Amino acid sequence: MADPTASAVPRPVTLPESARSAPPPAAHHDHPPGGRGGPDGDRGSGTVHALTLTMVLGVLLLAVLMLAQAGIATHRAGKAADLAALAAADTARGLVAGDPCTAAADVARRNGAELERCELVEPERVVVDVRTTVALDGPLARFGAARGVSRAGPPEGP
Repeated sequence: MADPTASAVPRPVTLPESARSAPPPAAHHDHPPGGRGGPDGDRGSGTVHALTLTMVLGVLLLAVLMLAQAGIATHRAGKAADLAALAAADTARGLVAGDPCTAAADVARRNGAELERCELVEPERVVVDVRTTVALDGPLARFGAARGVSRAGPPEGP
């Protein structure tokens, strides 16, 4: 049988007077008040870091693309100068009828460049120096045009 001294209802516990008047212990926080810092204060910082990294990578990609555009324009100017010099040299040697510099300007224009200078070299006047330019577009335009320089003529003798 059950113990008659045991009661089903708990008895209230009385605390000594010194324990009743003491303030509750302060919670220990590693961060300043206001909810910032600590484990919940860094929420969303990964998003900021990801956006910053994306912006930096975007700027670097834009710089690489601009350098590639300048390289392509320089290559086009060089190719146009080579072809224009060959056309002018052929015309100067009499292989093609016409004026050497007019032929050079036509070939340069058909290759997307502008003839900047065409000069027959003395004394034979069959060697031609040519300079072409290709305009840069967009933000690179302020740096000026890409230039190509070439010289063409008959092969030198022994």
